[in-house]
Amino acid sequence: MELPPTISDFERRAAEILPPGPHGYYAGGASDEITLRDNVAAWQRLALRPRVMVDCSERDPSITVLGRRHAHPVIVAPTAFHALATPEGEAATARGAAATDTPFCLSSLSTTGVAELAARAPAARRWFQVYVFKDRAVTEEMVAAAVEHGYEALALTVDLPVFGMRERDMRSGFVVKHATAVPNLAAAGARGSLSLQDVGALIDPCLTWDDVGRFATDSGLPVLVKGVLTPEDARRAVDSGAAGIVVSNHGGRQLDTVLSGADALGPVVDEVGGELDVLVDGGIRRGTDVIKALALGARAVMIGRPVLWGLAVGGEEGVRRVLELLLAELDTALALAGAPRAAELDRSWIQPGPWAVS
Repeated sequence: MELPPTISDFERRAAEILPPGPHGYYAGGASDEITLRDNVAAWQRLALRPRVMVDCSERDPSITVLGRRHAHPVIVAPTAFHALATPEGEAATARGAAATDTPFCLSSLSTTGVAELAARAPAARRWFQVYVFKDRAVTEEMVAAAVEHGYEALALTVDLPVFGMRERDMRSGFVVKHATAVPNLAAAGARGSLSLQDVGALIDPCLTWDDVGRFATDSGLPVLVKGVLTPEDARRAVDSGAAGIVVSNHGGRQLDTVLSGADALGPVVDEVGGELDVLVDGGIRRGTDVIKALALGARAVMIGRPVLWGLAVGGEEGVRRVLELLLAELDTALALAGAPRAAELDRSWIQPGPWAVS
């Protein structure tokens, strides 16, 4: 298969081959999609400040997250329903990620179960994203399976007490056709065809900060709180016992007109960056975006939609190729920025671009 040459070409090709409902679900955001667009634009508003005459004959993109060394700062973000893109579903995504030494975070709304993924992608470094269902026993069973099958961390998503107003999905009439295709939804009592509101009705809106420490204690795994946008909530995450934070607005899919990941990241790092690991997602499309995130203080970045475009276009090989493209761009950007070691980036490498509008 001849795969597209750039990530943007993957995105265009995926729009051509995916049915309107699944494509809208993957691509869309909340309400007027202002935050969805700004997630990408906010990284572009930052300018790089390169160093010259620096020995960049060798580049080291490695970083440390949650006490473990990672070959590079990219992690595949949790996204739902991968079987909409290919019958191999999340197993193809995880294998493609493993080929580039990229950890993969499995969604609670995956079409491949926790144990099944471990069996079908044993080489993948796996994290597990947790939605807390109203039936807490279901969530406890998911987490226990993640512990049993070698998942390294839990990402507790905290920005979805209800589903956001996703108007693309309203227009397309997108539904999950069979609850049995999503193992954790079936375990939570779902049956038949489900709208996103039906899915949301299974999730517990009563989640509190006390639950963070409980998950960490019960599982023995580090817990990242995913969905933090303010320094105040970052401080609460520290106080709750979180090992990390993912600065995230859920890909612009929940509350529209909130800050982008790029704009929210700096203040969160200033508040708690010395006390736990801060990651970021949302709108990262280029290796230069990764550099900017690290310069702002993120330990790593999470990538969602580009991986889905790769999955839709080329399955496992498409995922691998998208990640290879991003990592090649990162390597080139490190060299051209005069920053041979990714872990040493700081804010002296960035400034607002002259094209940025205040």
